[in-house]
Amino acid sequence: MTDRKGRLLAVLMFSLILLIGLTACGTADTSDAEGSGSGGTGNAESSASGDGDNGLKDTYVVASDTSFVPFEFKENGEYVGFDIDLINAIADEVGFDIDLKTTNFDGIIPGLQTGSFDMAIAGISIKEDRKQKVDFSDPYYESGLRIGVPIDNDTINGIKDLEGKTIATRLGSTSSDFIKENIEGAIPNEYEQLDQAYLAVENGSADAILYDAPNVAYYIQTKGKDTLKMVGDLYQAENYGITFAKGQGELVEKVNDALATLKENGTYDEIYEKWFGETPN
Repeated sequence: MTDRKGRLLAVLMFSLILLIGLTACGTADTSDAEGSGSGGTGNAESSASGDGDNGLKDTYVVASDTSFVPFEFKENGEYVGFDIDLINAIADEVGFDIDLKTTNFDGIIPGLQTGSFDMAIAGISIKEDRKQKVDFSDPYYESGLRIGVPIDNDTINGIKDLEGKTIATRLGSTSSDFIKENIEGAIPNEYEQLDQAYLAVENGSADAILYDAPNVAYYIQTKGKDTLKMVGDLYQAENYGITFAKGQGELVEKVNDALATLKENGTYDEIYEKWFGETPN
């Protein structure tokens, strides 16, 4: 009986020791799991934000338009142009990747405001009213407005001749504002796509086009060489800037530094000459 009691006591003691050991192991495993979970969450957040060593994200969503030749357009299935080459050079200089998204021009600033895009490059003029909604880089291109008319038109030779006329332009552009504010009696026909605006002049549904000088010049030198001509002077000189959603001061500073470096080392001049056939003034 005593032996039976002894054996029973030994079994109970062994079971108690085993239970304590399992409990301890379970506690250790739980602690490790929580540690891994916490570390994993931290890594996921870091990956999602993509913060690099310089405090910037690894990738930025960049908005552009696809119909503003020679700044950005689609050719042989790829997006090309002065703006595309420039923003890629800036990204390489700063050290981030680009997730390029395309949209109509009038959707760019609303997209920046809602957080759909981080930045944009699309021949966007730096204007005081736009600065209330978005931030701009330093100017990277000086532009202005030019008039395009049918090649056989001899009655429109300048801004005054556009009074009371129907003028094609781009929806949401500074040229549209210029028409409304400076040309008496003019009717702006606004189009989402620029090719529609040029077609309107070519088919007679608009008397002229008023738009950014480099685009008008490029179209008339290429597709419109047999149908349109430029008349008048360069109107309302303006600067283009890379545009940012508010609250990205460090990114704006890095982009400005990169833009200055590209101008100093000749890269900017190379890109400019590639698309405009001359070096910048």
